[in-house]
Amino acid sequence: MNPLQTPRGSSRQSSASGKAAAATAASSFVHPTAVVSPRAQLGNDCYIGAYSIIGDNVTLGDRVRLESHCVVDGRTAIGDDTRFFPFVSVGLAPQDLKYAGEPTETRIGARAVLREFVTVHRGTEGGGGRTSIGDDCFVMAQAHVAHDCVIGDRVIMANGATLAGHVAVDEGATIGAYSGVHQFCRVGREAFIGGYSVVVKDALPFARTVGNHARCYGLNTTGMKRRRYSAEAIKQLHRAFHLLLSSRLNTSQALERIRAEIKSSHEVDELIDFIETSKRGVVK
Repeated sequence: MNPLQTPRGSSRQSSASGKAAAATAASSFVHPTAVVSPRAQLGNDCYIGAYSIIGDNVTLGDRVRLESHCVVDGRTAIGDDTRFFPFVSVGLAPQDLKYAGEPTETRIGARAVLREFVTVHRGTEGGGGRTSIGDDCFVMAQAHVAHDCVIGDRVIMANGATLAGHVAVDEGATIGAYSGVHQFCRVGREAFIGGYSVVVKDALPFARTVGNHARCYGLNTTGMKRRRYSAEAIKQLHRAFHLLLSSRLNTSQALERIRAEIKSSHEVDELIDFIETSKRGVVK
């Protein structure tokens, strides 16, 4: 790739308009109305739609597609085959009064889909300096990912779902429509947060957490089956959640019983570790 070659098929941009062609692979397309910094790095076969804006320190992987009116700014890297729909905004300054313009980052993995009006803000110095979204994530329209959030692979955020700052969402989790997750909370692996929920503590892995304020309603059985977990793993987790939620034991007593009764289950061990390492407490 010649990083200074004008992309074939894109229109030349006039000097009067103040626009310049970016360092772009020859096969990428930049719409003539797009504003792309000459310092941005575009991979092979990218598509930059009408009226989109790409800042100086943006790096796009191969086959990234930005539909019209997208804005990508800051120190932002986008993985291969990721697609932004109209009016997506990624990498802009966080909504944090402590942020003083320090150079922080936004990372989005491969094959992610961000639908209309999604906003993802870059990190802050006090939060680790990076906001990240993993591979194969699906973020539906109007969802918001605040500064310093860390989202694992294969996460789904439904329409209007909102993560406050410093939220960690483990792989395979689903955040339902118009739900809100409080800052510094964790959402465990394969967790399901029901629509319109308000989550102010850590949401357990493999569990269904629903409501305002949210409560845990046991194992996310449907999700476990869809992800092809074994019948034995599902059975062991059912028993663990029964002891944790329905046995009238306190959390410490329930964990002792779970350890005594359930052996050699990676998923149950993960559940126990999640509870014991929680700093905000867990939703029960």
